[in-house]
Amino acid sequence: MAGASVGTPSFVAYIDESGDEGFRFGKGSSEWFVISTVVTRRTTDLATVKLVDDVRGQLGKPPRKPLHFRDLRHEHRVPLVERIARADLRVMTVLTHKPSLREPETFRERYRLYFYATRYLLERLSWYCRDNRLPHDAGDGSVEIIFSNRSGMSYEEMRDYFIRLRNNTEFSDVRIDWSVVRPQQIHSATSGKYMGLQIADAIASSLYYAVEPSQYGYTEDRYARTLKPVTYCRSGKCVGYGLKFWPSESELQTSAQPHLAWVGHFEK
Repeated sequence: MAGASVGTPSFVAYIDESGDEGFRFGKGSSEWFVISTVVTRRTTDLATVKLVDDVRGQLGKPPRKPLHFRDLRHEHRVPLVERIARADLRVMTVLTHKPSLREPETFRERYRLYFYATRYLLERLSWYCRDNRLPHDAGDGSVEIIFSNRSGMSYEEMRDYFIRLRNNTEFSDVRIDWSVVRPQQIHSATSGKYMGLQIADAIASSLYYAVEPSQYGYTEDRYARTLKPVTYCRSGKCVGYGLKFWPSESELQTSAQPHLAWVGHFEK
């Protein structure tokens, strides 16, 4: 494409998660593991800094203090999510219902569940970037991917995992567009370094609260519903794209479960 610079990503994506990867249900493990990404064009990425700074000022938080969604009160979470919903960005989330996984022992191996959910997320991220690159966008059409740093996590292992997937795509059902997602452009950082990671934290937490019951048995879907305007939809379809349930939507029967009725909001 004319004007594109080789080797310079056109997009930036930030990734964070909520919930855990354990399978000790009723003994401390969450039923859901949620991983989300927020993607911006590199040329407009600085707007994420202004977004977080504006909300921090509105809430009376100290400058440069990271906004952690779980630490905010409900009345502070709402303006943060509403501000994200008006921003020039897109969000995608993979929601894994661990009790519904077949052969769960397969995912007890270190990082296995995390990597597999990330694969689904990067598929959708690659589709969005591929299909929404504009003629005047700078860069080569690829995306730089920045994960929120997890203690003990080996991002070198993650890069190796995706290199193996890329090298064996013809033998597996991997639908990542490798012209967009390049393993060497995967990094990690703390949430204090990139404002985009604080937005990704808010996205993942918002969707987690919409599916994981509290200790009192309640879920909160207001945040999730508020984010519909920035959720990735393809041909008018959000579920399966901006919202990916694993196992599949049909297996979970989201429409039949009262606490997942909010999913229908994304199908209208």
